[in-house]
Amino acid sequence: MNEELIGAIKLLAKERGIDEEVLFIAIEEAIVAAFKREFSDARQNDNVYAEIDRETGEMEVFEEREVCAVVDNPKTQISLEEAKMIDNELEEGDTIGLTIPVESLGRLAAIAAKSAINQKLRSAEHVRIQEEFSDRIGELASGIIQRKDSKFVFVDIGRAEATLTRQEQVKDEKYNFNQHMKFLILKVEEHNGRPVVYVSRSHPNLVRKLFEQEVPEIANGIVEIVSVAREAGSRSKLAVMSRDEDVDPLGACVGQRGSRVQAIMDELGQEKIDVIEWDEDPAVFISNALLPAKVIRVDTEINTKDDGSRDLSAKVVVPDHQYSLAIGRAGQNVRLAARLTGWKIDIKSESQYQEMLQNEFMSNFTVADEESEPIEDEGNDG
Repeated sequence: MNEELIGAIKLLAKERGIDEEVLFIAIEEAIVAAFKREFSDARQNDNVYAEIDRETGEMEVFEEREVCAVVDNPKTQISLEEAKMIDNELEEGDTIGLTIPVESLGRLAAIAAKSAINQKLRSAEHVRIQEEFSDRIGELASGIIQRKDSKFVFVDIGRAEATLTRQEQVKDEKYNFNQHMKFLILKVEEHNGRPVVYVSRSHPNLVRKLFEQEVPEIANGIVEIVSVAREAGSRSKLAVMSRDEDVDPLGACVGQRGSRVQAIMDELGQEKIDVIEWDEDPAVFISNALLPAKVIRVDTEINTKDDGSRDLSAKVVVPDHQYSLAIGRAGQNVRLAARLTGWKIDIKSESQYQEMLQNEFMSNFTVADEESEPIEDEGNDG
């Protein structure tokens, strides 16, 4: 058993990345605990300790005693005379470990070793998960659906089991046993004494990370994702720019015959994706963001508040036949464009805009007419 113990400790330490000494100490502590449970006389004795020979695996239990000229407490002290019979170099005030003969030590050690190793492995696993996945927050993880209940989906992400909460699920998306999917690592939190990795399928950054993975020009920094707006399961808009004038950011993201964007749409369950070009001119950027609708005119206005924050608003004019397209189903297109650009967007059809201009003109004309002084006809006398 002793040789088997040494071999098991060395193997576990190597496989799990745990220091061998940590396992040895844990087993020694567990042996003491088991010894105290087995022998009532030892329960109140804090001077009991165990040692395992790191080479042979031999185990012994000791009781530490203080060397004293006069013994007041036989449970914690040993006379100087008796101590010198064991080790002639001992002096008063030294401590000595006296071996406690235990016939059942092998059985106790086996039980203790199993318990201690399991506990340390759980503890080491918790630490590993906490450290590994805390460093991966915001990154992609490939996973396999393991099981689900009314609130959660549990996912095998390789080195841990992750939790997909209802809030991070996509409406109407199916999560079937053994299904392969990609997730965004959101956070790691402790729950009931163990770390839990939380992932998302609905976060906008899942789209961002999928593009980073699929498009080499994004991965190497030539093309930059400026912003992402997403309504998970339905539609996303992605604003991109190129740092190299010879590289078309839209073409890089879409890929030959749409292959790159199609691969991402396949991963997202055919969620529609609009890739648009970012522009430093807000009017151009807003026009691009409203694609596939065509824009006639964009008027931007910036109002600075007392606290220094700014209200960004834009009035956008589109052809009459493009109005519904610009707004989108249930307002989705303009809503996503507003999130993508950071501007409040008010869309008018061309006829609405002309009517508004006419009303403003008439309003100004009326005001001017009311403010003018009446001119009296003085006539000619005589």
